[in-house]
Amino acid sequence: MPNNTVNLVDRLLDAVGRRLAGKLNSPSLGYQPFTPSDFETLCRTLRPGDVLLVEGRERVSNAIKYLTQSTWSHAAMYVGDRFGLESEDGGPHRLVEVNLGEGCVSAPLSKYARYNTRICRPVGLSPSECRQVTEFMSARIGLRYDMRNIFDLLRYFFPTPPAPVRWRRRMLAFGSGDPTRAI
Repeated sequence: MPNNTVNLVDRLLDAVGRRLAGKLNSPSLGYQPFTPSDFETLCRTLRPGDVLLVEGRERVSNAIKYLTQSTWSHAAMYVGDRFGLESEDGGPHRLVEVNLGEGCVSAPLSKYARYNTRICRPVGLSPSECRQVTEFMSARIGLRYDMRNIFDLLRYFFPTPPAPVRWRRRMLAFGSGDPTRAI
């Protein structure tokens, strides 16, 4: 395809993806967490390098849980007190996460105070290695979300994609492959 056509297709997919993201980020009706975490214990237990698994409440969370057959639909990395940012509720930003439509952002732990969460702790990493991982994630803040990923997720709802056979092979990869975008 000529470069202009590729750019036009990318812009179109990005615009449609943003519109879908708005719908998918809306809360699911009637969601109640089965076992919300004890927030005080969560705050005391987390260490830099831990991954916080979250049972999300949004429509996209339901789709992710369905496709992965998992309780968890979201993950965020706990990086500790490195940002010096406070949220509207006064909680410090201690997480790095990638959100649909937002991209890679920092967030306060208080965001997930009323969610069902679990901690995944890396085993066998030294404190120095955990610091390297948290620095790597923190350096990614600001990356835009790869909106093509929305279309990649949607294809799993169709056993045979409604596309010509010659295009299906290219449909196997997730996202656009652009290293400046996050999923």
